[in-house]
Amino acid sequence: MTEPVSSYYLATAAPSRAHAPLKGRREAAVCVIGGGFAGLNTALGLAERGVGDVVLLEAKTPGFGASGRNGGFVFGGFSRGEDALFRELGPDRANALYGGTVQAVELIRERIRRYAIECEPTEQGVIWANWFKDGGVLRERQSLLARHYDTHWTWWSREELRTRVHSARYHDGLFEPQGFHFHPLNYATGLARAAADAGVAVHADSPAVSLERIGGVWHVRTPEGEIQAAQVVLACGGYLAGLRARVDAGVLPIATYVMVTSPLGSRMSEVLQTGAAIYDTRFAFDYYRPLPDTRILWGGRISVLDRSPAAVRRLLYRDMLKVFPQLEGIGVDYAWSGLMSYARHQMPQIGQVEPGLWLAQAFGGHGVAPTTFAGEVLAAAIAEGDGRWREFADYGLVSALKPAGFLGAQLSYWWAESRDAWKDWREQARGG
Repeated sequence: MTEPVSSYYLATAAPSRAHAPLKGRREAAVCVIGGGFAGLNTALGLAERGVGDVVLLEAKTPGFGASGRNGGFVFGGFSRGEDALFRELGPDRANALYGGTVQAVELIRERIRRYAIECEPTEQGVIWANWFKDGGVLRERQSLLARHYDTHWTWWSREELRTRVHSARYHDGLFEPQGFHFHPLNYATGLARAAADAGVAVHADSPAVSLERIGGVWHVRTPEGEIQAAQVVLACGGYLAGLRARVDAGVLPIATYVMVTSPLGSRMSEVLQTGAAIYDTRFAFDYYRPLPDTRILWGGRISVLDRSPAAVRRLLYRDMLKVFPQLEGIGVDYAWSGLMSYARHQMPQIGQVEPGLWLAQAFGGHGVAPTTFAGEVLAAAIAEGDGRWREFADYGLVSALKPAGFLGAQLSYWWAESRDAWKDWREQARGG
């Protein structure tokens, strides 16, 4: 069995354009800090709306962080559940926010086509598989989505689910036909190329080291250069830039883990006869998907610890065998972790935090569509004066209570994990 050393996405990345570091001083209309999905979508959205003189600064390379390391699931919604949104915001506002992520899924499809981004889009839907015998949670969510969000997921019985997913672990499931999955790093580098082609100055290896407002103009300094801009967008995710204490204090960087098996070849049919991406109903759920080269990408767990590849492999391999014991002995070629940004309210923090200073962070573990939505919201706000960003006002910059917040987050995760384990044990004890 080979020792996992790196990201599968890096190992299989399509050739990407080199982006030179920022050197010297220049002026810009907008400076976007962060080359993940949120920053890239904002910059591209501005260019698509005709805004010239946009600069994007990335500390490493585009897609370096969570945007190029995640599971590659593309579907609507936020980390915060649809029922909570409905209770907290009412039907109109909840629909506006959830609907924005559904529209973002279609925008991702459109951009893949328009900009010819080679990111292996797999149009096979997404399955929400029920870890528990109680099917009420599936029926309730299916009904809520249909009644209040005009979103229709299909219920699958245990028998129907097991014709596609060969595991005795699951009981029934919901199928979302509009979802898909892809190679996220290739998509990120494709967005960077598209933005550069549209006139955005994309600079890699250009960490922002200071940010200050002088005479109504924002000054962003990097090790070798400086940008003077009327508008600045902070889109740093879990890789905090240290530019605004209040912004960094609003999120916890939380790690999640991913591994990729060796090619299964014909053994893929032993576990999956579907091309869909899959996740389950636990709080600390597994998520996985088949890859075009017959590997399985497997992710899961949430932790304040950014573990080594060997530790990630050990933890996730054990999780995989709980679902697919028939894969005992299969190799693991890649394992890695990445940092996501979480807010206490489980929603993105999107909007204007100071005059001319905009924010897009805290997308948690459900970020591909919401970061796209955020980019559209901020681009429309800056270019057109669109006020949709105010719909996020209820989910603003609340303190993550660091450093105690890290302990609280880990304890909350362990509590939810133990609660799921207790529910599972109780169902097994009752039988049937």
